[in-house]
Amino acid sequence: MNTFQKSAAAINKVVLAAMRVPLVEKLIGGSTAQITYTGRKSGKTFTLPVSYRQKNDELFIRVALPQKKNWWRNFLNEGDRMRVKIRGIDRTGHAVSTRDDKGNVSVKVTLDPIG
Repeated sequence: MNTFQKSAAAINKVVLAAMRVPLVEKLIGGSTAQITYTGRKSGKTFTLPVSYRQKNDELFIRVALPQKKNWWRNFLNEGDRMRVKIRGIDRTGHAVSTRDDKGNVSVKVTLDPIG
């Protein structure tokens, strides 16, 4: 793990802990979600905070500094399942990551119906 990845992991732990505080969740919950997924190669479960925007049952996550991050690669091609906690509510969905011709990466999560 390089210095950037170590720093990001430490910051993610702080943000995830803060998101468990109801007042903080209310303040950042409309733009920050908690995602949980299983690594394709490792089989390990990972949880991290991400910024998102939502349109109906679709979430759009823009990956900042994608060349320094690996998590989004788990959702290339046909994608994979992901759990998402939005405003304190757990949802599941299918996530697919794409990279545009400028190198920008985004992940689209199509949420499963509730119920």
